[in-house]
Amino acid sequence: MSEPATVDTPLKKLVGDKTAKALAAHLDLHTAGDLVYHFPRRYDERGEHTDIRSLDVGEQVTVMAQVQRTTVRPMRQRRGNLLEVTVGDGSGGVLTLTFFGNQAWRERELRPGRWGLFAGKVTEFRGKRQLNGPEYVLLGDGGDGEAAVGDDIEEFAGALIPVYPAAAAVPTWVIARCVRVVLDTFTPPDDPLPADLRASRKLVGLGTALTDIHRPSSKEALYRARRRLKWDEAFAVQLTLVQRKHRAADWPARPRPARPGGLLEAFDARLPYELTAGQRDVGVEIAADLAAPHPMHRLLQGEVGSGKTVVALRAMLQVVDAGGQAALLAPTEVLAAQHYRGMLDLLGPLGRAGELGAAEHATGVELVTGSLGAAARRRALGEVASGAAGIVLGTHALLYEGVDFADLGLVVVDEQHRFGVEQRDALRAKADQPPHVLVMTATPIPRTVAMTVYGDLEVSTLSQLPRGRSPIASHVVPAAEKPAYLDRAWRRLREEVAAGHQAYVVCPRIGAGPASEEEPPAVDDNGRRPPLAVTEVAPLLAEGPLHGLRIGVLHGRLPADEKDAVMRSFAAGDLDVLVATTVVEVGVDVPNATVMIVLDADRFGVSQLHQLRGRVGRGAAAGLCLLVTEAAEGSSARERLDAVASTSDGFTLAELDLEQRREGDVLGATQSGRRSHLRLLSLLKDADLIRDARAEAITLIEDDPELTRNPALAASIAALVDEDRAEYLEKG
Repeated sequence: MSEPATVDTPLKKLVGDKTAKALAAHLDLHTAGDLVYHFPRRYDERGEHTDIRSLDVGEQVTVMAQVQRTTVRPMRQRRGNLLEVTVGDGSGGVLTLTFFGNQAWRERELRPGRWGLFAGKVTEFRGKRQLNGPEYVLLGDGGDGEAAVGDDIEEFAGALIPVYPAAAAVPTWVIARCVRVVLDTFTPPDDPLPADLRASRKLVGLGTALTDIHRPSSKEALYRARRRLKWDEAFAVQLTLVQRKHRAADWPARPRPARPGGLLEAFDARLPYELTAGQRDVGVEIAADLAAPHPMHRLLQGEVGSGKTVVALRAMLQVVDAGGQAALLAPTEVLAAQHYRGMLDLLGPLGRAGELGAAEHATGVELVTGSLGAAARRRALGEVASGAAGIVLGTHALLYEGVDFADLGLVVVDEQHRFGVEQRDALRAKADQPPHVLVMTATPIPRTVAMTVYGDLEVSTLSQLPRGRSPIASHVVPAAEKPAYLDRAWRRLREEVAAGHQAYVVCPRIGAGPASEEEPPAVDDNGRRPPLAVTEVAPLLAEGPLHGLRIGVLHGRLPADEKDAVMRSFAAGDLDVLVATTVVEVGVDVPNATVMIVLDADRFGVSQLHQLRGRVGRGAAAGLCLLVTEAAEGSSARERLDAVASTSDGFTLAELDLEQRREGDVLGATQSGRRSHLRLLSLLKDADLIRDARAEAITLIEDDPELTRNPALAASIAALVDEDRAEYLEKG
């Protein structure tokens, strides 16, 4: 009898050295536990069809289909025959399978009427979708078809056939066979969930769930297994977040209460407009946090143009009034410089300490970026170190050794998703005690994402736009189908310039030169043309449809002083059109800009497009955003653009964005560089389950803060939420 397998048993002891090496190399699966937690992506049923018409060219797929006919014909360019097998899904969708060489045995086994699983990369030839030389396994009638992959297909004995995330070298049926071998001797770990919680939430045991997720006897058994394993994922994350929030409440921080008659009161009195109700309410929340003896950890989210910067500045002034310093970390020099100019304008005499005409209790405002000259840098760092600069703005240059604060009381992180964990933590480490932290984002976050990713932060939302903000009309311009529409787009831009306004033209690529963070690959895997580039588009526009207009170029590869000069020229109205990359996506504020034309708009994400169009309509005149694309009508890319054009509600678009991205990477696995352990949880579909898991986590942590009475649960959390991700959650 075989030795029982545990989660730590190496796969080579169970499935053989060759197969184990393939699983490790192609799917990063090394132990029995890795394989048992490699859940099926979906389940096919015998006699039911896969929707072949929904497959995208370039996609690596496994489809369940029925052989309709086979054709053998001689190849034109070389000796031998070509076998073409047409398979269908029963609803009109067909795929052609092509096999090169003399393979008469395949023709015999791929008989019309046979059902099978076929795996390969979808390509297109003369308008027909096909799989070239696909791997396959035939299902069911006991004939000789099973010889294609061996004579044992017991793993497909049930009515529900698991289809696994696979690789070309390790197709789904190989994974299914390995899972069966492992499950036959697998001893599941002790169930970590407390028995009373399992009973109250009607959850099946862990061993039953791990068996039924791979070999369900019925749809009901599969539902129960998935629900239990989703609960484990949600509960692990929520316990981690609630536990860290509980610990943070005990950290000491210096209170920074509001001071009557200080800078904040003077600032409010000189503001040229009235704060929105939302800004006032959020301001009260932040003021209370800053006055507490424990560090604030608050996320401030708000639509583009909702007035987050003014809220942040008011918080910074409260800290300065209390004798501390505040630092704002921006992701780009363009944005840092714009924050600096904008805050100096808003503060007026209040931000000119040491200058002629300064207010009596003014503070200093300093900008620290990597492009500062040596003398300017020494002067700025001296002001920061002495405490004369109460407000400090900068990029990651603020993190460097040699930037020392006298008393750092508040860290504001703008567009926090642009920063890695280490960068944010390095700035916090510059304070003697943990400073208060305010992170801001203009990317709307669906409620369940906020609960799951930012669950250790208090969340404030600004939903109102300040008075004076104009509506933005958005339209899709189908350049391939209707070239005249693109001509009209350029004429429309010229009309706005003639009326005294300005425009942006955004491209997905910089152009020739080394790749950068804002520079996607020139050609994708399916051979599409390179994305349009700023350095190539700008001269074409200057010579063609925008001839005679004053055109500037802005991208991340320009020297910092040149970027700043271009932005200043555009803001001053000395340029009519700015041709740029997504460097203008965040925070750039030119109220006179009314038009944005996004070229190759299908190459951008939903949230990115929403951010980009927020750059126009920031003044009294209405904004216009034109999304230019060659994506075909009815394609998923085109539907995404139509959705962006149809609504200006960022939260609706955020949910759409979430639907279209892979679920499971909610703990920032990209930051830690390791794959996520969340595989089943859907942040949209499982909102109720996540809410229930959070409620149970709060109850449990209040009763057992360090899980000392639940050691098995603590161990399971460590496995699902490894230490890297736990730190990410704590520092985020």
